[in-house]
This record gives sequence, structure tokens and C-alpha cells, in this order.
Amino acid sequence: MSDLVSNLGLGFSIALSLQNLALCFLGCLVGTLIGVLPGVGPIATIAMLLPITFGLDPVGALIMLAGIYYGAQYGGSTTAILVNIPGEATSVITTLDGHQMARQGRAGIALGIAAIGSFCAGTVATMLIAAIGAPLTQLALVFGPAEYFALMVMGLVFAVVLARGSILKAVAMILVGILLATVGTDLETGQERLTFGLAFLTDGIDFSVLAMGLFGIAEILRNLDHTETRDVVRQHIGRLLPGRAELRQAAGPILRGTAIGSTLGILPGNGAVLGPFAAYTVEKRIARDPSRFGRGAIEGVAGPESANNAGAQTSFIPLLTLGIPPNAVMALMVGAMTIHGIVPGPGVMTKNPNLFWGMIASMWLGNLMLLIINLPLVGVWVRLLKVPYRLMFPAILMFCAIGIYSINALPTDVMLIALFGLIGYALIKFGFEPAPLLLGFVLGKLMEEYLRRALTLSRGDAMVFLERPICAGLFAISIIMLVAALTPSLRRSRDDVFSEA
Repeated sequence: MSDLVSNLGLGFSIALSLQNLALCFLGCLVGTLIGVLPGVGPIATIAMLLPITFGLDPVGALIMLAGIYYGAQYGGSTTAILVNIPGEATSVITTLDGHQMARQGRAGIALGIAAIGSFCAGTVATMLIAAIGAPLTQLALVFGPAEYFALMVMGLVFAVVLARGSILKAVAMILVGILLATVGTDLETGQERLTFGLAFLTDGIDFSVLAMGLFGIAEILRNLDHTETRDVVRQHIGRLLPGRAELRQAAGPILRGTAIGSTLGILPGNGAVLGPFAAYTVEKRIARDPSRFGRGAIEGVAGPESANNAGAQTSFIPLLTLGIPPNAVMALMVGAMTIHGIVPGPGVMTKNPNLFWGMIASMWLGNLMLLIINLPLVGVWVRLLKVPYRLMFPAILMFCAIGIYSINALPTDVMLIALFGLIGYALIKFGFEPAPLLLGFVLGKLMEEYLRRALTLSRGDAMVFLERPICAGLFAISIIMLVAALTPSLRRSRDDVFSEA
């Protein structure tokens, strides 16, 4: 306990520096903004802002990027309640009761409960990361190359199971991502792989180029493809602070949503997306009058929003302790850490304690900032919701081009983001989800490295993956999950959940 207190003290001493406070506030503000304005999500925004982080120290850069991520979860609820459009996929469920409350003249109460629930959940999740981060890191230190390879395979299997749409398409996306990770010069042999004689591919495909094209440019094309429709609530927003009776109604759902979101957020493969859906289902089933749900039940906002923010923060646990990104945003964080020369994994806590504990402390400060940002500025967000998105997209496109060119000053990078943008748009149109591709790309390089190390240490004996108990256990979990995902009943329930999103 004393170690935890001293570590948190170290974290707050770093997070409370003027520069890191400013970067945390900037990240939260930008995150809220992109959450409020549906069309450019946190994945695209973080991909576009990666070049800016080059001039920052690693701690400040990651604090800002983390603030964008969980800030977007807050902002998404504002749009869901006021406009009936979820700013993020995780805010889909909030539209069911949140928008109905707004139409009944209780928009302020819905926004207030969403903010309070998110703050409470974020606080609990931050303490959970601090409490179990060290034990998990100690466990990860006993992992060898074979165990890490098996853990990454399990992460990709979870990504397949929890991806939207066809399982076969998700597997295809992951395999394409792993294939793209092999492009470039093999560091072991010096041989060029899949470069087709093109000099700019000798060093491989740049992570920023792939991410910005697949998510930044493709997202713009996707949003220009359909006519925007908005049902902005015209009723008065009303008071933002809920009364005593409303707080009593929301207290239980907030606690249950926090527990559900925190647990599912740790799962690799974007388990955090399931948190709000699971929380809503639980609240509806235990309610005395389930018919209230969908008609403005406050529990239908409190539970999912708490689960949403708790899951967003606990998804940092596998990233910071094991080096495994559980979703596409965390894959971008791995890219940011790599850009700054930090190797993701258990070594982060031992070799970069300032980074580990500074990020954890900044999460609590960020949650406090978001509470301050969201409630008083509701009027500003309502005005922003009336700005046509088509006026913002040219500026975003120009920002993408300038940002990617500033990294290596290569015109080919600008052309590549355009190419990947078209590919990403085509994938979306044909029902392929690009997020597993990015996970496959990030983990592909690490998997190849650990596979080689494991086989080198075992002198080419592939049985090393079955003889080591932890390794065999992880592979067994992967096989069970994959087989279970292919069973008709689980596939139907999985499709039912994601059809709502």
C-alpha cells in the first residue's frame, strides 16, 4: 500500500507540471470536440495528431493522446443526447433513453448524469489501473518470447471474436495487417520483402501513414458519401445538476456500469465496446418496470455512460503492463510509444516509471477537467452541432497532408495516405472493418520478433509453444474462443449486439 501511495505521488508530481497539465487539458478539449462532432472519431484524430507529438517529450505526448481518447467518450454522449447521433460507437446505447429525456425537457439532467457517472467511473478505473498495474507487470516479467507470441495470438483472436460483422472478414483484415507489417527490409537477413523494387518501401510502411490513410482520409470520404441528418433538440436544456431523487436512481446503475465496463475494458479485442451494451441489458433486466427503458429512463443513461468511460480507461491496462493493444486506439498508442523510442510492455513500469505513473495520475486529472469542460460549455457544443460537416472536411484533409509530410518530408507519404484512404473507404463499403487490420499491423512486427526469438532459443523446436504451461494455456484459450465464436448461438447473440451499433 505504501508503494502504491508513493508511486501515485510520483505520478501526480509529473502530471501536475504546467506543460503536462496544459497537454492533458488540450487532449481532453480536443477529445470532447471530436466526440461532439460525429464524423471524425478518436482513431482518425489521434492518427492525424501523431506528427505533432514528435516535438513533445514522450510523457506529455502520451498524456495528450490519452486525453483525446477518453475525452471523446465524454463528448460522444453529448451528441447522443442532444442530436440522437452517437459521436462514438460506444455512445449508441445512450441515444435510446438520453435523447428521449432531452425531448421531454430533461436534456440537462441527462447530460449531468452522464458527466457525473463518467467521472465516478473514470476515478474508479484509474485507481484500478494503479492497483493492478504493478502485479500484472511482475507477472509479465516471467513471460518469455514464446509466451508473448501466444499472448499476441490470443489478442488477435479476441479481436476477431469482438469485431463487428463477419468473422471471416475480421480474420482476413488481421492477416492483411500482418502481411503489411512484413513489407520492407528484413533486419535478420537484410533481404527486401514485398517492396516490388520501390525505394520508398525499403524501410517498410510507416505506421502514421497507414493509420492516417485508413482512418483519417477514409473517414472523410465515408462522411461525404451520405447526407447528414440531425435532430437537434429544440427544448430548453434545463438544469444540469440532478436532484437527490435522481441521484438515488442513478447511484446503483453507475456502480454496476463501472464494474461491468472496468472488467470488459481489460479484454483484448476491443471488449470496451461491449461495456455500455452489457450495462444497459443488466439495468433493463433488473428494473421493476422494464417498459420505462427507451422512454427516458435515467438508468439507461447512467449505467452505459459509466461503463463506457470505465472501459475506455481500463483498456490501458493490457497496453501499459503487457504491451498488447486491446483496440485500434491503443494500437495507435503503441505507435506513438514506438515513435518516441519506448518499447511497450512490462519494461515501461521499471524503465520509465515517470511515464507509467504520470499517465495514470493524468487520467484522474483529465476526468476532473472533463467534468469542468463538459457541463459549463454545453451551450457552446450545441452551437457547434449546427456547423455543417462539409465545411470542416477540406481543413481536415489539408491538415492530414501537412502533418504526414512534416514527418519525413516525403511526397510519397502524401500519396500513400491518399491510396490507403481509398482502400479504407472501399473496405468500409464492402463491410470490412479496418480496425483489425491496424491491430494486425502493429502486432505483426512484434509477433515475428517473438516467434524468431522463441525458435532461436529452442533451436527450431516448435514444441516449445506447447511444452511451456502458460504458452499452452494461452493457445487453448484462443482455440476455445475461436470455436465458441463460430457456434451458431453465440454468433447470433454477437450479431444482435453489434447490429444496434
